[in-house]
Amino acid sequence: MTEFESKRKFTFPTAFTILFILLVVIAFATWVIPSGSYDYDTEGAPIPGTYHPVPANPQKLLQSALKGPINGMYGIEDETGNVDVWNYGELFGAIDVALFVLIIGGFLGVTMKTGAINAGIAWVVSKLKGKEKWMFPILMTIFAIGGTTYGMAEETLAFYALIITVMLAAGYDGLAAGAVILLGAGIGVLGSTINPFATGIASGFAGTDISEGLIGRLVILVIGTIVGIIFVMRYAEKVRKDPAKSLIYDQKAENEKQFMSGSDASAEFGEFTGRHKVILFFFFLAFVVMVYGVIPWADLGLPIPTWWWWFPEMTTCFLFFGILIGLIGRLPERMLVDTFVDGARDMLGVALIIAVARGITVVMNNGLITDTVLYWAEQAVSGLGGVGFILVTYLLYLPLSFLIPSSSGLATVSMPIMAPLADFANVPSYLVVTAYQTANGLVNLVTPTSAVVMGGLAIARVGYGTWWRFVWPLVVLLVILSMLVLAVGVLI
Repeated sequence: MTEFESKRKFTFPTAFTILFILLVVIAFATWVIPSGSYDYDTEGAPIPGTYHPVPANPQKLLQSALKGPINGMYGIEDETGNVDVWNYGELFGAIDVALFVLIIGGFLGVTMKTGAINAGIAWVVSKLKGKEKWMFPILMTIFAIGGTTYGMAEETLAFYALIITVMLAAGYDGLAAGAVILLGAGIGVLGSTINPFATGIASGFAGTDISEGLIGRLVILVIGTIVGIIFVMRYAEKVRKDPAKSLIYDQKAENEKQFMSGSDASAEFGEFTGRHKVILFFFFLAFVVMVYGVIPWADLGLPIPTWWWWFPEMTTCFLFFGILIGLIGRLPERMLVDTFVDGARDMLGVALIIAVARGITVVMNNGLITDTVLYWAEQAVSGLGGVGFILVTYLLYLPLSFLIPSSSGLATVSMPIMAPLADFANVPSYLVVTAYQTANGLVNLVTPTSAVVMGGLAIARVGYGTWWRFVWPLVVLLVILSMLVLAVGVLI
């Protein structure tokens, strides 16, 4: 055995590898699963009880794996195997969603370049010195707002050193400090209200507006954040009163030496200026404008102008605000352009995952097995009722989220199946979106395949086993909360 072979160990495949494997599996399935189709109403929804067999159209395995993501980006192949690029928006193309993701990346990149977000949080931390107990509700709320609005995740890694240093000086431990960040932002993502990477993409593929189901998601966000704050504060105060009760007490001296021996950790974030405050105002205004634009006010009977926005308009909105924030931040022309492009480049992986995931739907549709899968699922859930259906859907998304940790990829690959299935159970499609995002957000609090989880724990010097020991009661509470909100959403 070579030295290389002896050091090899199993690592979980990336989302790309998993999705490509699924492409091949689905292509093979078109050879063995009977082809069929529903009749559809004028709104494009399948009509229950109208399923009927149709001639088979099996897909080539290698061609599907290689060409599927390309077709997924543009649209559905017709009978001749040519992509109808002119009508991709009417079909199943992912190019509008992928472009939206790239522009969002540029928008976030420019905002981060101005230093406004980092300086703002560092300013909050500095103002709370001597009142560190209040850091828990304030910081966890701030991180939750970041999670629920734009899916704040990787950006949180920059704050670990700063917050851990302050927490250790106040008598807390690194686990409590890490939990403030990881659970704050994570619960925000779990309770995503207008998060374009989770709620926005899932709503688009489910054929519903991002504003639908907003009340239920707000309930999950607010209650989940409050429960998380209480959970973390109880542990932190117990450690402050008796350091021996820390789950990482054996590392106390070593952690204090590492994090408290240097200079003020907040210095690297700079001063929180008036310009930063203006930038943060326009940063959040971009999301407010997006939400206003997609809400169908006319359909709600409200005398408010309806803009009828969707992905093209939302993309334009974030492009405008990205440029505006760069100008307010006085970024030089070349720096503004380069930063925007770099931010978009950071999201390229997400955009490509969406294309690969959409390719799976393309192969299923071309192979004429999508409606067959829907028919089988219709039969399986026919006796469950609305509450049973939505709870089973939530539980199904838990293992799926572990298999496909990418929120965008999971939404893209699953919504074309789960959203129509909800019609058969008389459940609104937006509840399927809520079930997906809460399950995915929960799994991404603990999954070892998440770079955010493992990276944050590594910085905080918390073992993965210790994290599980600490967080599992909160995970159970969040599962109960999510299932209660979903069940009530069906009943009302």
